[in-house]
Amino acid sequence: MKRSEKAERIVAMLEELYPETPVPLDHQNDFQLLVAVLMSAQTTDLKVNQVTPALFAKAPTPEAMAQLSVETILNDIRQVGLAPTKAKNIHRLSELLIERHGGVVPQSFEHLENLPGVGHKTAGVVMAQSFGVPAFPIDTHIHRLAARWGLSNDSTVERTERDLKAIFPKKLWNKLHLQIIFFGREYCPARGHDLTQCSICSWTTTKKRIALEKKR
Repeated sequence: MKRSEKAERIVAMLEELYPETPVPLDHQNDFQLLVAVLMSAQTTDLKVNQVTPALFAKAPTPEAMAQLSVETILNDIRQVGLAPTKAKNIHRLSELLIERHGGVVPQSFEHLENLPGVGHKTAGVVMAQSFGVPAFPIDTHIHRLAARWGLSNDSTVERTERDLKAIFPKKLWNKLHLQIIFFGREYCPARGHDLTQCSICSWTTTKKRIALEKKR
């Protein structure tokens, strides 16, 4: 089956499963989404949603966050992975948003990626979900499923992003990246998963790939 045919069928199945795609990180404004996505690296969205209410109650804006000490931020986010580094980055990016952008989250990949702790994936989520700019942020679920489904070769996230953007229409990117994440979490886990019984893997995954994953 051609990749384009796979893509059309995958889109139809995911749209049926997930017609609505709420952003899984709780937030009230663009700044809070930026902070929450930054915190989600090497941490589950569930854990992020558990710690952000206390932090955002103290500091819902860059101005308020910059007034907090790094230690105060750290105390609120201590349960997430890499908390000390993330606390420093959250404090400094809040200062830089004020200094460089008037306290407003910039609508630019370049400007976002120049903020501490903000990589291409984080910038992509903010651009897609806050500003509606077509992006295809690649998280671990998407990287893994793109390889399982034969849509990319599992080499780098940059390659996966490039391949998926080439396969799927741009107008679908912002919704589709969430649909794939939801499917990965609910139906297609990394380990202990029988690909031959999966509603998508069963017809997209090669026998070679199935054998490879059985050895893991």
